[in-house]
Amino acid sequence: MSIRAKPEVRIHADLESLSKAVAESLAEIAAASVTSRGWFSLALSGGETPRALFRTLRAGHEKRVPWNRGEVFWVDERYVPHQDPRSNYGIAKSEWIASSPIPRENVHPMQTDLPTPEDAARQYERVLRAHFLHQWPRVDLILLGLGADCHTAALFPQSQALSESTRWVTWAKAPSEPSQRLTLTLPAINHSSDVHFLVSGETKAEALRRVLEEDANVADCPASGVDLSDGRVIWWVDEAAAGKLSHR
Repeated sequence: MSIRAKPEVRIHADLESLSKAVAESLAEIAAASVTSRGWFSLALSGGETPRALFRTLRAGHEKRVPWNRGEVFWVDERYVPHQDPRSNYGIAKSEWIASSPIPRENVHPMQTDLPTPEDAARQYERVLRAHFLHQWPRVDLILLGLGADCHTAALFPQSQALSESTRWVTWAKAPSEPSQRLTLTLPAINHSSDVHFLVSGETKAEALRRVLEEDANVADCPASGVDLSDGRVIWWVDEAAAGKLSHR
């Protein structure tokens, strides 16, 4: 039986310094994965906080990443066209991917032009299964955010998606528009090698405290369900988000 590691919390002065540190960590993980098996995998989330990381990467802050050996996936997506300004893929593309050295065939957005989100979820699971030939996907690094309501990915409080135990990808309803979302399930996330949470701003401080310092119920606080079976969870937070933590 593996022993699950306690999450690490790394506090930085602001979002800019946090983003630079995450870029450096990403480079280390990617290099180690390429050395061990020849390629690495990265899964991106939506929200506003990752924009700063995308801009950091676009600026060439971390040039040691072997992008030609990388495969990029998504953890969650809003069920809107990729051209929609709310699209997670669209944000990543405009802020970073369009000008990055990643081979375009190695970029795997969630498809949002199928008849239903259920169709899209099943299609994306097929995409993942073509790359991860195991019972569960073993993503090298998953980037996650944290909502003020304690959601992560598109796993919202009281969502039926939280009870999914066999699928890798499912669809979910969000309490805000666009309400239809696609998301990796908790078991799929929890079989990754590394998870980096990026949390910025005082509006996230209470949610961060709940996840790290309370014995929170997953149904009420989905982010507390991220507990890797054999991997490492690091919380990269700025001073504002860390404001309510009792141990810093």
